[in-house]
Amino acid sequence: MTRTREDTPAESSGAPGFSVRRGDTGTVLQFEAGRIGAEIRVRVLVVSALMLLPIALCTYLALVLGTIHVSAAELWEVLRGDGGKALNKVVLEWRFPRAAVAIILGAALGLSGAIFQSLTRNPLGSPDIVGFNNGAYVGVIAVTIAGFSGLVWTSIGAVIGGLATAFVVYALAFRRGVQGFRFIIVGIAVSAMLGSLNTWFSIVADLDVAMEVAVWGAGSLLGTTWNTVAIAAAVIGALVVCLFVAGRWMPYLELGDDVAKVLGLPVERAKAILIVLGVALTAVATAVAGPIMFVALAAPQIARLLCRTGDSVTLLGSAAIGAAIVPAADLIAQHAFSDSDLPVGAVTVCIGGIYLVWLLAREARKG
Repeated sequence: MTRTREDTPAESSGAPGFSVRRGDTGTVLQFEAGRIGAEIRVRVLVVSALMLLPIALCTYLALVLGTIHVSAAELWEVLRGDGGKALNKVVLEWRFPRAAVAIILGAALGLSGAIFQSLTRNPLGSPDIVGFNNGAYVGVIAVTIAGFSGLVWTSIGAVIGGLATAFVVYALAFRRGVQGFRFIIVGIAVSAMLGSLNTWFSIVADLDVAMEVAVWGAGSLLGTTWNTVAIAAAVIGALVVCLFVAGRWMPYLELGDDVAKVLGLPVERAKAILIVLGVALTAVATAVAGPIMFVALAAPQIARLLCRTGDSVTLLGSAAIGAAIVPAADLIAQHAFSDSDLPVGAVTVCIGGIYLVWLLAREARKG
């Protein structure tokens, strides 16, 4: 979705409203419909399409593996509607919703990470690092301690907590605009404070509430229902539609505030809108499953390397990578240890910690 000066008009694709640009950054497909336009590199489309293979494989394994093994023939019968009552319950009511929500939340976290890494122009610019996950966590703990329960109240608490944290970080980092490095440093400090607040909540809360919050705080997809999938898909889908419009600002913001202003972009308003969308995507994922750490950090960078987009991030590629990481991590969480079902967040933390060390070492070498 990034426009570059090297891209030069080539030939029309033959379809009204479509054209092809070729340049040093690769082949780019461009769509124009009146005042609405979009561009995407062909390599990004190919990589995103290839990600459907691991996503499909993880989904298949999630449906057939478990204490009750389901063969490929039995799975086909269930999907056709010819399965028995027991198999239908295992596959359609227990396993399928969990697999589906893993894909949806992974895509949401990948998009959120891409937004913040684009705004900060820094691979460490992730909602995990700058405190928005912890802010959403505080919101959920607050509504739980207040006696409210259920996905709706959890979502409300997560969104309010995340947005309040974003406002605090934005206000503290604002000095004639918001610069990426200062935004990250302020976010890390706020995240540390919120982490301490979460610990204090857990200590002073009622034991039952503290246990409930602790289980949720590990980041688990256990107990997901189709109702959860529907709500998550509807909310995240609406945010994605908004991001399709607002995302066109991201390539220009990556050029720097001064250049973006010269190009006529309302810089601070664009940043504020993108921050709200990024926080909302993270907050919804946190409300549904608890904090699933490091996916938003890793997915955009993996997509950037595979799609060869240089210093830019890609929304579609980040969403595709995120949608593959979370189902894979959940498979490991469910089946790596035969006697226990780990929270998916525990797996992403372990893998993400290794990735973070590698990322910091690489950035240090570049510096």
